[in-house]
Amino acid sequence: MAHRLEKDRKSNLRARALSALVLGPLVLGVVYLGGWPFRAMVVVAALLALREWVRMIVPGVLDRTFFVSCAAIILVVTLHLLIGPATALSAAMVATLVAGLVAGTGATAVRPKDRWWSAFCIPYIGLSCVALIWLRDAPQIGTALICFLLLSVWANDTGAFVVGRAIGGPRLAPSISPAKTWAGFWGGLATAALALAGVAIGYGAHSPLIAALLATLLAVMSNCGDLFESAVKRRYNVKDSGGIIPGHGGLLDRIDGLLAAAPVLALFHWLVGAKLGWW
Repeated sequence: MAHRLEKDRKSNLRARALSALVLGPLVLGVVYLGGWPFRAMVVVAALLALREWVRMIVPGVLDRTFFVSCAAIILVVTLHLLIGPATALSAAMVATLVAGLVAGTGATAVRPKDRWWSAFCIPYIGLSCVALIWLRDAPQIGTALICFLLLSVWANDTGAFVVGRAIGGPRLAPSISPAKTWAGFWGGLATAALALAGVAIGYGAHSPLIAALLATLLAVMSNCGDLFESAVKRRYNVKDSGGIIPGHGGLLDRIDGLLAAAPVLALFHWLVGAKLGWW
């Protein structure tokens, strides 16, 4: 039995590694292209993640809430491109209210305690869509900002996985995600800070120290996003949000940290980043 579990674990690790080797360069290639290819990738990923979210809340049913939410995400992105992020985010809040009300009607009405969880996917995913597109469209440094964001999340995930498995120790949040440890948490933060400080130095950024501190903040937010999705899965007794990525589960399982970190980087760059000229 133990031998079989070890074999399954190694097989899962191989699948994870192969998926990362295929998807990583593909995503970075689209980031480099920017423009409509990047926007299309963001929207497609958002709709797939939205589908997984709704199915976690209402298993086996893609009811009217799902289609309202899809329309809302497309509307939010369109308004952002045509008018600006403020209008898009306002529309997301209104669409959330509409989706929540719609979820409580019809033959497939969602239970009252779950319908707002179902509708929450609109601001949860829509806000990140706006943030990602806004960051990539930043003049001159859009590619660098997105790569900085992705590398912060990836470095944190890798460091947390390696250090957590090597050291073990007390659990970070045993009632939510039993596999996560405090050693892995601090290891992920340190890996993100060191890796992004090195990238900033190599890239010739104006302030590698700010880059390291910001990478640490993004790593913390990535952990928060991961724990948040784990809590939702625990609430609805779901192991993985889906099975679209071999070794990783669903798309939400892969981008939960990114969904939390992207708005933070966008907010930082909008408020003080451009003034500091840190990159």
